Amino acid sequence: MNHSTTTHEGSKDLLRIIVAILLPPVGVLMQVGFGAQFWLNVVLTLLGYIPGIIHALYIILTRK
Repeated sequence: MNHSTTTHEGSKDLLRIIVAILLPPVGVLMQVGFGAQFWLNVVLTLLGYIPGIIHALYIILTRK
């Protein structure tokens, strides 16, 4: 993997992290699409904003 590819992936992750902090379900949607993790994040965000953020960050940082 060359340096430009690594930098590009890093900037995409940074964008997803920022979006996940502002709108957690959108961050999960950007990472995994519509699916069980997205809907779980919607529920967590509705139950409490912080659990939604934590779940979104977990999904973004562990799924490559």
